[in-house]
Amino acid sequence: MWRLNKVRHKAGGHANTLEELRLRRREKERALRQARRDRQLVSKRLLLNEDEEQDLMEITPGEQDVVSLFHALQHSGTDKEEYLRTLSKALRNPSAQLTFIKLENSMHLLVGLLTGSDARCRLQAVRCLHELSHSPHTSMASACLPATPYLLTYLSGQSTKFTELCLYTLGNICPDSEVVKERLLAQGIIPALASCIQNQTHNLAVVEAAGFTLFQLLQTKDAVQKVIPMVLASSLPSQLLSVLTPDPEFGLAPAIECAWCLHSLTSSTVDHRELLAQGALTQCSSLLVSLGGAVVDGNTDQGVELLVCPLLRCVGNLLSSCPVEALSSQLGDVHLVAALCELVFAFLHTFPALARETAWVLNNLTAHSTELCSALLTFNLAPRLMELLPFSQGINTMILRVLANVAHKKKEFCIRLAELGLLSALAATLKMANQDMVTLSLEVLFMMIVSSPQIAEQFVRQGNSGTFLVTRPNTRTFNIK
Repeated sequence: MWRLNKVRHKAGGHANTLEELRLRRREKERALRQARRDRQLVSKRLLLNEDEEQDLMEITPGEQDVVSLFHALQHSGTDKEEYLRTLSKALRNPSAQLTFIKLENSMHLLVGLLTGSDARCRLQAVRCLHELSHSPHTSMASACLPATPYLLTYLSGQSTKFTELCLYTLGNICPDSEVVKERLLAQGIIPALASCIQNQTHNLAVVEAAGFTLFQLLQTKDAVQKVIPMVLASSLPSQLLSVLTPDPEFGLAPAIECAWCLHSLTSSTVDHRELLAQGALTQCSSLLVSLGGAVVDGNTDQGVELLVCPLLRCVGNLLSSCPVEALSSQLGDVHLVAALCELVFAFLHTFPALARETAWVLNNLTAHSTELCSALLTFNLAPRLMELLPFSQGINTMILRVLANVAHKKKEFCIRLAELGLLSALAATLKMANQDMVTLSLEVLFMMIVSSPQIAEQFVRQGNSGTFLVTRPNTRTFNIK
């Protein structure tokens, strides 16, 4: 899905060609479409350093080299670190991975080096385990089981790089096997992750890795019954919310991981009262307001859509459990409607699916709140939304629903919408081939005409005199006089 395959903490080079940019955009659009259909694919991560990137281009040693390295490690003394370093590179070869785990006592050897007294050997041993966890062979997850108690223990200390490797290794293996997932839950992976984030809040690289591992768990089979209750009962939800705001120096990655974890929680449970009580709706809404403001100022980081998408879904899902009378206090800021409008326009051409989801949240908000409908008019957002009515891909339908929500709330709102030009816009949408748009346009027009006789007269004066006839495929007609 949208998730990265490799992790680098320094910005990489820009795309060299326009075609690369197009391909990258298409990949992101495809990933967002998949996520929108709730077919999120569990991915794996390979943690790389800058100086390791070139190694991936080299030809890795073959199966025979893995065997010789294994025997060398069994008998070597001071050269173990170098042998392990070479072995980790050799284990990038999928066939070499299978050869290694079939060697008698191979995993026992790695676990022994992982738990040994030599810190440098421990680092290279976990690197070997990490390479195995990134394997396309699902059997690797079970092969790594003897190491999992130590990987969990090491989350409480060691160096940043070591902790990251432990986390990404755990995240890679937990979706591959039900046995591995059950064992990790029994060994305490949920409290271990909570403790890790609490102790490493200042270390955003570790927080990002912990978020990835938690997300992998949340995507496993039976997560709703077995994982999510344990997560909600822990301190993880509040910790995810506490690190949700992006760090300007580090970037968006930790916030993205935490936002997708929260999305999994809000989309997998019916009762969101616990999350609402912890301020999830307030925090997600506030961040969307900030991101909308950044779009207005022209300050958008690459990949911001990967943060906006889960935040939108969190807000949309949480609204269903928020009492109408508590909505104002939960949202905290009526400027959210303005931010959402800006995001719709920002993603309209680059990520139309995301623009539609943004409009969906705007529809949910205006359906619930008269105050937000009033804010939409106060901020003079209706004319901008009317500009979107000619667009297809479901965006115009959702925008018209937003305007319908506003018209439904008050007679005064209908009159104001008429003054802003909605009648002319409806005259155009009534002629569209899209029957959903025609039907919805008729409903909105009916609401406005019923609210005020002057609106009916205005509609006729604007050139719609006599009978406005709309014919549908089933030959039924609607006469608006």
